[in-house]
Amino acid sequence: MENVTAQKELAGGYCNHLNQYSRFLTREVSIGDIPMGGLNPIRIQSMTTTDTMDTIGTVEQTIRMMESGCEYVRITAPSMKEAENLANIKKELRFRGYNVPLVADIHFTPNAAEAAARIVEKVRVNPGNYADKKRFENIEYTQQAYQAELDRIYKKFSPLVKICKEYGTAMRIGTNHGSLSDRIMSQYGDTPRGMVESAMEFMRICEDLNYYNLVISMKASNTQVMVQAYRLLVETMVKEGMNYPLHLGVTEAGDGEDGRIKSAVGIGTLLEDGLGDTIRVSLTEDPEFEAPVAKALADRYANRSAGVITNERIEIRDLPYSPYEYNRRITKPVQHIGGHHHPVVMLDVSSKNLKDPYFLAEVGYQYSAGLDKYNMADQACDLVYLADSLPSFSFPGNLRQVYNYRTWLGLKDKNNCHPLIKLEDYATTALKDPILNLVSVNARNYNKVLLALLDETVVLVLETSSESGMMEQRDFFVALLKSENQIPVIIKRSYAAISADDLQLYAATDLGALFTDGFGDGIWIDAPMTVGLPVMNSTSFGILQATRTRISKTEYISCPSCGRTLFDLQETTQLIRSRTDHLKGIKIGIMGCIVNGPGEMADADYGYVGTGPDKITLYRGKEVVKKNVNSARALDDLIDLIKEDGNWTEVK
Repeated sequence: MENVTAQKELAGGYCNHLNQYSRFLTREVSIGDIPMGGLNPIRIQSMTTTDTMDTIGTVEQTIRMMESGCEYVRITAPSMKEAENLANIKKELRFRGYNVPLVADIHFTPNAAEAAARIVEKVRVNPGNYADKKRFENIEYTQQAYQAELDRIYKKFSPLVKICKEYGTAMRIGTNHGSLSDRIMSQYGDTPRGMVESAMEFMRICEDLNYYNLVISMKASNTQVMVQAYRLLVETMVKEGMNYPLHLGVTEAGDGEDGRIKSAVGIGTLLEDGLGDTIRVSLTEDPEFEAPVAKALADRYANRSAGVITNERIEIRDLPYSPYEYNRRITKPVQHIGGHHHPVVMLDVSSKNLKDPYFLAEVGYQYSAGLDKYNMADQACDLVYLADSLPSFSFPGNLRQVYNYRTWLGLKDKNNCHPLIKLEDYATTALKDPILNLVSVNARNYNKVLLALLDETVVLVLETSSESGMMEQRDFFVALLKSENQIPVIIKRSYAAISADDLQLYAATDLGALFTDGFGDGIWIDAPMTVGLPVMNSTSFGILQATRTRISKTEYISCPSCGRTLFDLQETTQLIRSRTDHLKGIKIGIMGCIVNGPGEMADADYGYVGTGPDKITLYRGKEVVKKNVNSARALDDLIDLIKEDGNWTEVK
């Protein structure tokens, strides 16, 4: 219990330090030859997509996953036959010289879990459906009736715990936001607190049976819910003298750029808090593509220094905001920035050819020479920074231009043009824009007195390029809240030498963490032009979409595929996307089997779920609308359902 004692300094919080990187010290758990938690590195894992009964196919995919960086490999075992075949898979892997720890993924079948626990190094159970049948019923419980339910769960769950103790098998208690039991839903609702209590019920049973080889997860497709649930979990564990390792993941993140950004927002926010002992990035792609993304996120913290950002420690108990619920910081709007307006996107275009209006297509404005007009895309940025460069053509009327102060001062036509002024120069600047002045401030070094003197035309541009930039910027927002300063803030994060792939992950972590906590009225990603304006623009909008702070496109909640999947998820996702990606703001869940739907697509407006060979069930929210539709017809029926609800728009 030595590590638990060390965590008591949290005093009801969820991380060691808000303005200094410090990893939360967890209990070490043995999983085969690769321990997790404690002082071990953040471990990487993924899940096979093959049929578990295909021994050779699963073995060969497992080897590819190991070669891509996986340290643990999870395999679905939906019934006894798959659980028993894990022995053949393990035997073949060992015969080929691979000792990777295997994890059995269990949902509705305790007997399969008990069989698998005798074979593999770890089993994963979902407390929402391991001992419960979900009927979406709201039940009123007396204290006695609720205790009777807990006694029932104890009886059903304890045999697995005893087997794990006997065989030295580890266990992940993995709560999913979308598959909470009716009992938890009735008591706590569809909330982060409900997710935590769902896991704690099972964790308390394990401790009562003196079994401690546990790993815990709180996964959701909504990054806000996911982050809040993990934070509440840590707070609850500390209060009860627990410090189990954390498995981090965003459920059904999707594919491509969207999946990577969404995963980085959720996972990265918690890594910044020092939380997380293993990562699984869930992409609707082959599993060997998941591990490199997870490793890129984890590697950032392998040698992260614990330098103090400020001398004044931020105590979690004294925070002027709640890290367990989303509330956007209240600001007074300046034009369309701040207040109730969605966060704006700003980009630096100063190095582009400013004699050519066609480059604006890279940031969402398509120029038509014949008509001499611009067509604006859904992901069109709101402000562009031109520094000291002057364009030789007219910009779109709704695209604001920002110049360095002296250049702005010399403009003959200042319409839709605004200055960028340093904080230390603002008070002595004679001529200011009567509408909007952007004032740059360094997140770490700024004058609080000058900050308090700013007027109602100011929007701050909060700058950082340091390794601990997110914490520096969060520290700044805490200071604003404590002083009740309501000036809007555009968050600017600068990166030096960086690839496009890393930029997406790093920016989603650094900026996503702030927007997740309700901070920021705008986003400005600054990177070398080798990354490309289109990447910076789409990443900016992707971060806002993933944090649910600005919806600019259709969202797909798509599971990552596994041996339970009843159709080709990648192909189907792309087909559905090709016909629905113009439906801005609609969320569509695409689930390969009933295990991952309807529960896992808790936030989706519509669901497309595999329920049998060549059979699809369609959902409106969590309500079944059409059962067992032939897959050839299912997409047309889904579109008809969207049209019936009045949510369809024709492609422009």
